[in-house]
Amino acid sequence: MAVFTAEVFQNEFMADGATDVHAIVTVTSSGAGAAGASGAGVAEIVMIDSSGSMAGPNLDAAKYAAQVAVDQIADGTWFAIVSGSHVAARVFPYPNAALDMVQMEQGARAEAKRAIGRIAATGGTAMSTWLLLADRLFATVPQARQRHAILLTDGKNESEPRHALSDAVRRVTGHFQCDARGVGSRWEVEELREISTALLGGLELIADPNEIAADFRALVQRSMARGVADAELRVWVPQGGQTLFVRQVSPTVEDLTARRTEVNALTGAYPTGSWGDEQRDYHVAVRVASKPVGTEQLAARVQIAVDGQVLASGLVKARWSDDASLTARISPEVAHYTGQAELASAIQEGLAARAAGDEATATVKLGRAVQLAQETGNDEATSRLRRVVEIDDATEGTVRLKRDVARLDEMALDTASTKTTRVKR
Repeated sequence: MAVFTAEVFQNEFMADGATDVHAIVTVTSSGAGAAGASGAGVAEIVMIDSSGSMAGPNLDAAKYAAQVAVDQIADGTWFAIVSGSHVAARVFPYPNAALDMVQMEQGARAEAKRAIGRIAATGGTAMSTWLLLADRLFATVPQARQRHAILLTDGKNESEPRHALSDAVRRVTGHFQCDARGVGSRWEVEELREISTALLGGLELIADPNEIAADFRALVQRSMARGVADAELRVWVPQGGQTLFVRQVSPTVEDLTARRTEVNALTGAYPTGSWGDEQRDYHVAVRVASKPVGTEQLAARVQIAVDGQVLASGLVKARWSDDASLTARISPEVAHYTGQAELASAIQEGLAARAAGDEATATVKLGRAVQLAQETGNDEATSRLRRVVEIDDATEGTVRLKRDVARLDEMALDTASTKTTRVKR
């Protein structure tokens, strides 16, 4: 049985008149077990782009990667393979099969790999059809509470109106998790980010098609290692209080605020998806009424719950003081992750401004990104930023835009913008 713990990091001292309380809550899961061990409780779908643009090395590599992924799916897991172009097709189980998804066993594994080998490139790209088909397939195995998909594409979603993809994402949100992968430089980061963010998955650029197989192998292994199908972060605030925002800040920045559902009048729940043995950090900000100096109050109770059962809890406190040496302290955890969240926004806004031809805004935003990466010790972000800007002074955030930037370098910076470094404790 999984064991969860919650640890709160904050400066609980508040200045006279202050109302906003910030805390970093570290949630750790251990003993989660393996998803595959629960057999019929797990379902996996691999979706690969089979549009005309994939013809050649990309499709060859994608088919091989899908076969590698099939080898990682644990026996007993419900699974299916989908090929996607301007329409979606179930490759395995075969179209004439009685079941939409089958449980993995030796014979099914061999037939699935054979079916993948027959996929041919043709048509355009309409990813809404891929997601909707996956949703219909998952719906046929209600006993599988843990549902995970992989989506791989090499192109833009150009065979349907833009709103069709957004509509589909909204329809399937909460039904399954999905990791999105883009191979090469012709796909749009924002399209795949919309999918991965809503479906609680990761987003990665795969520059070299030869790297798809290793990535797919790792994705399925990670999925099979997550023995908790779904957990939610619950935030209670006192009467009159307000939750300002809830963000996952490690290992990636994901704003969960808009995903809130009501548990009761004082408590909201935020989805976190499936868990293995791992650790994640969340930034919780709440607003409470100011109290007289010397007053102490519970500002929030943060809990992790599985199947409605609370497994761990942490307390966020507020203590009003007129001692500036106490109230002026900034929690290093809060400061670190506030900077990391701003870093992600600065990179994305800077790249968007650059694409729109607004060089002044791009320079300011990317300069601020360089400064934040320096302050928070995010060396990976600094390295990626150097491929887009010339850094004159990292501490001051003084940069110059490079004139000739490879699209792959821009995409690598964009897709990795939400990855964070853990705070040093």
